[in-house]
Amino acid sequence: MLTTPLHALHLKLGAKMTAFAGYEMPLQYPDGVIREHLRTRQAAGLFDVSHMGQVRISGPGCVDGLESLLPADLASLPVDHLVYSLLTNEQGGVRDDLIVTRRGENEFSLVLNAACKAADIAYLRERLPGLEIDDGPQQALLALQGPAARAVLGTVFPEALELRFLQGCRCTIEGVDAYLSCCGYTGEDGFEISVPEAAAQTIARRLLAQHSVKPAGLGARNSLRLEAGLCLYGHELDESITPVEAGLLWSIGGARREQGERAGGFPGASEIFKRRAEGPSRRRVGLMVNGKRPLRDGQPVLDRAGRQVGVVSSACYAPSLGRPIAMAFVEAELAGLGRELSVDARGKLLPVTVAAMPFVPTRYYRG
Repeated sequence: MLTTPLHALHLKLGAKMTAFAGYEMPLQYPDGVIREHLRTRQAAGLFDVSHMGQVRISGPGCVDGLESLLPADLASLPVDHLVYSLLTNEQGGVRDDLIVTRRGENEFSLVLNAACKAADIAYLRERLPGLEIDDGPQQALLALQGPAARAVLGTVFPEALELRFLQGCRCTIEGVDAYLSCCGYTGEDGFEISVPEAAAQTIARRLLAQHSVKPAGLGARNSLRLEAGLCLYGHELDESITPVEAGLLWSIGGARREQGERAGGFPGASEIFKRRAEGPSRRRVGLMVNGKRPLRDGQPVLDRAGRQVGVVSSACYAPSLGRPIAMAFVEAELAGLGRELSVDARGKLLPVTVAAMPFVPTRYYRG
């Protein structure tokens, strides 16, 4: 099992470790998932996300090369700005979702999902043979999330106070070169900090020394992202799910859409445009559980007649709401807000209602 540069620190902090994407990662710390979750909403949580893939791509033709693989408008992306995007397949499904940062005129960095990164890097090397693709030296990645994150990071790097959502900058923290991105996976204001692995523990300890910052594990990260209505690869996204069904058409840049100046040109574009025009047969929806019993991934969603009309893709107890929530894919005609359905939880029918997402309002800092 692989470990991150912060593994020893996790053990010292009393983390309960778990296997995830080939890594031994902290599931939770002694305070437990609910307290970690609420502390991130109220102050700040520090997450180790060093298992994610970090790749630099550079060289002449970099924009055209990357736009041939994903639907973002990279030509218009300013330097030190980020965009959420997708690697799509020829059928319009999703190979991976990722964050792309423009580091220079012909230089980009990508943050890839841990479970997909090996396949992604091989795919990028195959499809972009003329570009330099660098997945080393090893960088750690820390995520400081929550309403106190900006003030905390500002004590270490004052320029962080000025960064808006989806902006980044090079910086020096504790004498170490780093890259700071204003983004995250919790729905809160926050930052991801890419640093050399040798400096990860020093920087993590410096941040944890602040009274408003506590460590948080994968359990809280999952419940936070679900409250924020964010997709998780392997649940709301995979190679059989298109951006149309997943509700991610907004991730296709305006210049890359059907009537755009650089329409299509990425794998599966025609299929995605076709499904958009025709309307999908299923849609991703939020579900509020009308009771206290939590749902589980993979449980069938039923209509009032008891017919299966969908499946739960992610589910958890939502600490911010004090009740269980879920996301599911259901037949498009049943995806309207307020629709009453049920979920078959091992033979017991649990009533649910289609709800708006995000379940908890996001608080990204936009200036």
